[in-house]
Amino acid sequence: NTGNGHSLYWCSAGLNICTSGSATSCEECLLIHPKCAWCSKEEFGSTKFITSRCDFVENLITNGCAGELETPKSSINIVENLPLSSKGSSLTLSDVTQIMPQKISLNLRPGDKTSFRVQVRQVEDYPVDLYYLMDLSLSMKDDLDNIRNLGTKLAEEMRKLTSNFRLGFGSFVDKNISPFSYTAPRYQNNPCIGYKLFPHCVPSFGFRHLLSLTDKVDRFNEEVQKQKVSRNRDAPEGGFDAILQAAVCKEKIGWRKEASHLLVFTTDDVPHIALDGKLGGLVQPHDGQCHLNEANEYSASNQLDYPSLALLGEKLAENNIHLIFAVTKAHYILYKNFTALIPGTTVEILHQDSNNIIQLIVKAYNSIRSKVELTVWDNPEDVSLTFTATCQDGLLYPGLRKCEELQIGDTVSFEVSVEARSCPAGNTSHSFTIKPAGFRDTLEVEIAYSCTCGCMKQMEWNSSKCSGNGTYTCGLCECDSGYLGSKCECEEGESGNMYQNMCREAEGKPVCSGRGECSCNQCICYKSEFGRIYGLFCECNDFSCARYKGVLCSGHGDCHCGECKCHAGYIGDNCNCSTETNRCISNDSQMCSGRGNCVCGKCQCTEPGAFGETCEKCPTCPGACSTKRDCIECMLHNSGGLADNQTCPKHCKDEIITRVDVLKTDDQHSVLCVYPVNDCVMKFTYSELPSGKSNLTVLKKPECGSAPNALTILLAVVGIILLIGIVLLVVWKLLVTIHDRREFARFQSERSRARYEMASNPLYRKPISTHSLDFTFNKLSKSYNGTID
Repeated sequence: NTGNGHSLYWCSAGLNICTSGSATSCEECLLIHPKCAWCSKEEFGSTKFITSRCDFVENLITNGCAGELETPKSSINIVENLPLSSKGSSLTLSDVTQIMPQKISLNLRPGDKTSFRVQVRQVEDYPVDLYYLMDLSLSMKDDLDNIRNLGTKLAEEMRKLTSNFRLGFGSFVDKNISPFSYTAPRYQNNPCIGYKLFPHCVPSFGFRHLLSLTDKVDRFNEEVQKQKVSRNRDAPEGGFDAILQAAVCKEKIGWRKEASHLLVFTTDDVPHIALDGKLGGLVQPHDGQCHLNEANEYSASNQLDYPSLALLGEKLAENNIHLIFAVTKAHYILYKNFTALIPGTTVEILHQDSNNIIQLIVKAYNSIRSKVELTVWDNPEDVSLTFTATCQDGLLYPGLRKCEELQIGDTVSFEVSVEARSCPAGNTSHSFTIKPAGFRDTLEVEIAYSCTCGCMKQMEWNSSKCSGNGTYTCGLCECDSGYLGSKCECEEGESGNMYQNMCREAEGKPVCSGRGECSCNQCICYKSEFGRIYGLFCECNDFSCARYKGVLCSGHGDCHCGECKCHAGYIGDNCNCSTETNRCISNDSQMCSGRGNCVCGKCQCTEPGAFGETCEKCPTCPGACSTKRDCIECMLHNSGGLADNQTCPKHCKDEIITRVDVLKTDDQHSVLCVYPVNDCVMKFTYSELPSGKSNLTVLKKPECGSAPNALTILLAVVGIILLIGIVLLVVWKLLVTIHDRREFARFQSERSRARYEMASNPLYRKPISTHSLDFTFNKLSKSYNGTID
């Protein structure tokens, strides 16, 4: 059965989690593991050993505790389970059901997971309340012109989806304080003064509720036509103030409990968020309350900061409102990020003049109705929830609490697993709510905890079972102050200390080595699933010795008080070393073939390249070829030393011999061996096979070479000498030629640098030298050339 499987699992893993928890009471036992049970039977266990009362059910029954077990389980009770509705508008409020069940109670034992199934259906023809919240800042003037007849057209489209539709209207700009709006006196009545493109507009305001939800769409058109735009100072708008007021002012807006709530938020810019109000001196956080005055205007606009995203998400979910962001393309990404932080929110792209607003609302409504997402409210800290969705494709999606691409009327289900991690203080009860985002329907879950044992109701004070010195509860005695022992039979004080000291192996050591309990003056050792705990002070056991490959004392010894006592023929701390040497004797009667040492009954080869059980394989050893040669001569020719003493079958039983005409020597895994035979050469190769045998490939006939030709050798020597002489002459001639050419080039170079002809003497000078001087000057307006007397 299931319980037995768990018991075997925990024990096979080397640990019984129930007994190892050292539970001293029934309550402690229940907290260890959901499969642990407590035995409340009075006479339980042995007088020599302490048998744990906290264990798996099967173990307790085996130890004689049938019928007196405390093992509570988690349970579920469905309190309210009305069937799902198929239509919405044709039924009364109390008849419409979109989630099943509606209320359950859980009784949880810590660690014992339990689960229940939740079904959700989007009913057909469900009533819809739509509140249109519009940005009336100056940049939205063309949008205002385009929606003046929006009510009629929108109602026509929405009535194709539901027969019960109501429409409301509100507007916003921003806080009328600096630096968000124009606050100078000249702008009080007309903040557009001096603005040439549009010189007239109304004063700025935070939020103004203009039309409560109504099925008279003409009134929506009338209110829209009355509106005029305003002008604020900075680019961001105060739209989040308006969203919060539209969500929490339920009575003034007119939200119906039995309807689907849609809040359409249209803007062409980014919003102000929490802490932006500090720029205008607003340091008080938003309180999340309704602040609409008698004129239906937001009266706390200039006193409270803008709301945070978390507060918006909480209030929208609390009032079952689907928020639809209708924003221009430039700000789509920002508002798309907001939808990830505000559950049940969608975003669509609004054209610059809002001419697509009807298609946008219909598309967003269909998107909302095509998905179901569960949210959890007030989840207790010590309770963990996991969800598994089963959507229309019938597949399971672990960890998912949302289904998409649904049609109206589709039913989806969610498996909800609940687990209590601990018991709350005072054993109090808790509750939480599961609610589809945007739905009014909820599932209320009440939780009680199974943290106490039924046997505690039968407590016996001053019980005779406890020698009149204690309280008997759940099979144990809780001794009064001053008394000790399992039956409270010993008295504390000097005698009590003496009893305790007699249970210590030495002063300062734990009582009963920490493995038992001292009952007056004698240690009663705990019972262990691993083996026996024994000794005067519970200091010994038969399971704490050294192991080899997980086996205690290698299976060749007995564990005594933490030390292996090896059987005959075995030595070592864990008795894994055999003293036998028979398995180390090779076929040639040598110890490890003379290539290793026998250690613990196995050969450890010391010769490089040697392997095998007795180191008999060694392709690289010097004597390997001679050993194989003996087998070849013995098995093929019945000759050699092995044939003479008739040991060939014994020594060569692992040799596989193959004879070939041509021997291949290019195999890297084969070793080539050669030995002389009658002036010829016999060749063979051998390689070791994975099976442990050797593969020998032998030539059928030895290779015999012919005698050399003397004339051929003589002619070859003479030819080589002549060739060497010719090469030397060529080299000598080449060196001489290069030397002559260098000398001639040097001569030519010196000749070209000479500066005189052969017939002239560069040292000769003529005895007469001639100098001439030409000049011209003007004297008394006369010109003279030549010399002056």
